[in-house]
Amino acid sequence: MRILIVGAGGVGTAAARIAARRPFFEHCVVADYVLERAVQAADATGDPRFVAARIDASDEDAVTALLREHGCDVMLNATDPRFVMPLFRAALSAGAHYIDMAMSLSRPHPEHPYEQTGVMLGDEQFALAAEWEKADRLALVGMGVEPGLSDVFARYAADNLFDTIEEIGIRDGANLTVEGHDFAPSFSIWTTIEECLNPPVVWERERGWFTTEPFSEPEVFDFPEGIGEVECVNVEHEEVLLIPRWVDAPRVTFKYGLGQEFIDVLRTLHKLGLDSTEKVRVGDVEVSPRDVVAACLPDPAGLGDRMRGKTCAGTWVKGVRDGAPREVYLYHVVDNEWSMAEYGSQAVVWQTALNPVVALELLAGGQWQGSGVLGPEALPAEPFLDLLKAYDAPWGLREQ
Repeated sequence: MRILIVGAGGVGTAAARIAARRPFFEHCVVADYVLERAVQAADATGDPRFVAARIDASDEDAVTALLREHGCDVMLNATDPRFVMPLFRAALSAGAHYIDMAMSLSRPHPEHPYEQTGVMLGDEQFALAAEWEKADRLALVGMGVEPGLSDVFARYAADNLFDTIEEIGIRDGANLTVEGHDFAPSFSIWTTIEECLNPPVVWERERGWFTTEPFSEPEVFDFPEGIGEVECVNVEHEEVLLIPRWVDAPRVTFKYGLGQEFIDVLRTLHKLGLDSTEKVRVGDVEVSPRDVVAACLPDPAGLGDRMRGKTCAGTWVKGVRDGAPREVYLYHVVDNEWSMAEYGSQAVVWQTALNPVVALELLAGGQWQGSGVLGPEALPAEPFLDLLKAYDAPWGLREQ
């Protein structure tokens, strides 16, 4: 297998470090708009299979040419969601498979944003599914940790743990702290603003997909391995758009443990218009307010030495097994101290990067196969969860 990783930020760099320990590929290009960053990510692996390149992720033709130049079989998109569609189309044009961790952007309903969906996450990608099928190529979308591993958990629960499912809820929480910073998100603030301030989507069989107010339906969820109780709220996320396509569930939700301070900051950014991606003129330059916010905050990839605690991603499932009610939580926890010592990557970005690398190995070995635009829950869960153990990344199951 020959791979192109586009994006040498925290997640792209972590993906390279994780993949370098595995033998399933022969060549990997790490490409970024800033060549120096790509070189650092490739060189840090100490593996001659890795090379660096400069690329503008918005330049579809250039990405297609880079894929062809290196004879890449597959592209891993490790950029933010703004670049999903040009990279998605470039992979198709080059005849390569494609994996991302976040799907094409949504646009709220113009008149009823907190009741009805507009353009949903992934709609632009699914609109091209027939072209991917015709090309006999696979676009595996939403293959990070959330979405990604959380969707694999949903598939596993449906196939192995329940006769019928009543509800699936993705629940994400952490007890991470960052020393020396009053406010320092552990993941891309650009993406965090996008998913947290957009109208959250909920799936119900009778209603289909519909939206609610941001941060709605708060609940306290008890996370495992010492993290404890965290208040979680509705957030827009890909699982709600993916799981109902392949798993029979009357209701699907995504709730994120943000914390009240984080919510208050996001609401303030929105109130001041600082979440906007539309450029405004400041003196002699034009810049989007959201990009300014991102530039003012520390790079999440560089926070690992100051972070303490654990992060948990998981899937809560309620239903019936052998005539009796059952609730389970399937989860994956990463301790930041461990991920920094073992890989030099902070817990959140390492956990996100792990899963597309596992998927790449399954594709290389033929355990996962398909064509078209598919989510992780469209493929068998057991090979993925078995392979996680080989990556020193065990998962857990707790009876609720």
